[in-house]
Amino acid sequence: MTANVRPTLRNLTAASFKVGCLGFGGPAGQIALMHRVFVDEKKWIDEDRYLHALSYCTLLPGPEAQQLATYVGWLLHGVTGGIIAGLLFVLPGAAIVFALSWIYVTAGQQPLVAAAFLGIKAAVVALVLEAMIRVGKRALKGPAAWPVAIAAFLALSVWSAPFPVVILAAGAVGLVLVVLQRNTVESSPEATAGAPPSAWRAMATAGAWGVAWLAPLGLSLLVLGPVHVLTRVGQLFSTLAVVTFGGAYATLAYLQQEAVDVHGWLTASQMIDGLGLAETTPGPLVLVNEFVGFVAGWQDGGGLALATLCALMAAWCTFAPSFVWIFAGAPFAERLRANRWANAALKAITAAVLGVIANLAIWFALHVVFGEVAVLPLALGAEVPLPVWSSFQVAAALMCIVATIALLRFKVGVIALVLGSAACGVALRLCGFA
Repeated sequence: MTANVRPTLRNLTAASFKVGCLGFGGPAGQIALMHRVFVDEKKWIDEDRYLHALSYCTLLPGPEAQQLATYVGWLLHGVTGGIIAGLLFVLPGAAIVFALSWIYVTAGQQPLVAAAFLGIKAAVVALVLEAMIRVGKRALKGPAAWPVAIAAFLALSVWSAPFPVVILAAGAVGLVLVVLQRNTVESSPEATAGAPPSAWRAMATAGAWGVAWLAPLGLSLLVLGPVHVLTRVGQLFSTLAVVTFGGAYATLAYLQQEAVDVHGWLTASQMIDGLGLAETTPGPLVLVNEFVGFVAGWQDGGGLALATLCALMAAWCTFAPSFVWIFAGAPFAERLRANRWANAALKAITAAVLGVIANLAIWFALHVVFGEVAVLPLALGAEVPLPVWSSFQVAAALMCIVATIALLRFKVGVIALVLGSAACGVALRLCGFA
């Protein structure tokens, strides 16, 4: 195997910006895109290291895709690279969500924009399918990988098991297999190279970034008081950042309960609209938090200025903690690559992550192709998604098929695929078919 080439900071910035602009489709699509760019195209890191980083990020609270981008940037260019990769993963989508939030509260829905996003969704379905194939070929190694991946998929999709429980169970399976099979996982040379991570340095790093994370909230608390909407937005999303494991979808129920029922910042219908905006823009799905913050400030009567501050507060309190977890914890995670017990647990977790991606992929595809998806209850507390066939969207299904063929058969590039699908959606809308 040829050695990986360390990119310049300029090249890392360009690649990270590309990922941020094309990161449609939620965690599944974004993880696939980063794999395609950083591992397959650029060859800056190898497969095992990418999957190890992914396994670590799935254990953290908050947006795992943004954490993965930060981790990769840190691997390539230290803290500076991590900041660049982490911020650029978020900023393009955040800018678009901000603009769409403003349009939403002032001018309502835009049909042609919605049509373009429908085409983009079709492209995302294709990208996620490709991700399942590419990641599956590399992650499903060993006799237990397939059973773990299938079990994780069923636990999440059929029994709605808590994500942390699934991940911890997969790690436990990996540890058991080490004992039963006497599996000796060999470490890579770079895993043992260099000085061991320092606990004191990790604490200092966590403290410094923790202060940066909480500083805007503290300032709002001192200047505006605890009941002001800006302070309450900061408190809510700071809490969400540390208690919500399992990615964006795991946060939605809690977020809706707090933002809609407790604080009354927006209606349930507006919450769904915000989720739709976040699903059809690049960047993490939790950019819906920015939308919620914007609407909260707008509804409070503060106009664009307060809405902007609340949107910024929501976004910062959502994503800043990721820098704490990565910069303080990643050195220890890298060291664990030399530990056969940790290695085995993380390999099993990686297999489970494939089941997670498959679950998200099916969920996303169903909601693109069908306008309405119900739930069919089964025995033993199980339930499966059941599409309402009367809501079948022919145009969306055809665009999904065409995008998949273009990507898998003709190897169309990501940019061309996304732009072409968006243009196709607009054309179909103008012709009255979408």
